[in-house]
Amino acid sequence: MAVPPAPEGGKAKRGRAAPAAPTFKREQALLKRGVWPVAGCDEAGRGPLAGPVVAAAVVLDPGRIPKGLDDSKRLSAGQREELFEQICATAQFAVAFASPARIDRDNILRASLWALARAVHALPEAPRHVFVDGRDRIESACDCEAVIGGDGLVLSIAAASIVAKVSRDRLMCRMAREHPEYGFDRHMGYAVPAHLEALARLGPTRHHRSFFAPVMAAREKQLVLTGAGGQAPPEREEATEVAVSGRR
Repeated sequence: MAVPPAPEGGKAKRGRAAPAAPTFKREQALLKRGVWPVAGCDEAGRGPLAGPVVAAAVVLDPGRIPKGLDDSKRLSAGQREELFEQICATAQFAVAFASPARIDRDNILRASLWALARAVHALPEAPRHVFVDGRDRIESACDCEAVIGGDGLVLSIAAASIVAKVSRDRLMCRMAREHPEYGFDRHMGYAVPAHLEALARLGPTRHHRSFFAPVMAAREKQLVLTGAGGQAPPEREEATEVAVSGRR
């Protein structure tokens, strides 16, 4: 079978179809049954060594859905920024942050679920149904449905993935101004070689997650170099955790 010509500006991939875009079908089915508002929620930042987990909840306006919504991982930074502005201008949304201190205390999964639940609770209007990306449901006053791979299937979850990702990236860029030597604005706190090198050379900041293995190793190295005893993370103030919401 002949491979169809590649679209202008791209290359055709033999034997691999492009992933289908998320749809509004599940939300539409609930709307037809009189169940509304329906929210989608997702988080960004489970894997990094530094920074908070950021969760977002979005209720799309059925009559004003921005075009091009997709899983944030499939979009460029520019596309995410543009869609972020469109979502915030047309939809109800809320964003919640789980600090590194909470992650250290509760573990990354519990901190993520806490932030997701807080984002849903912070929506301007309480939803009657919630779709959440992943395997785990969250504590909610309404029905909650976990959808594995939901950011690529459910349009409101895809919108939430964009809001969470852009919100977190902007926060990491502000953090980079406080600690320019770590390059947070380039890797967003993930364990890339440049981040690991800076971590080993300079030691952890108050924004690092104390019990992630590379951070623990860097702290132990610093303790050896400085001759300090013990292995407890340095004391730090509990970061302020806020939830923001609205329709701009």
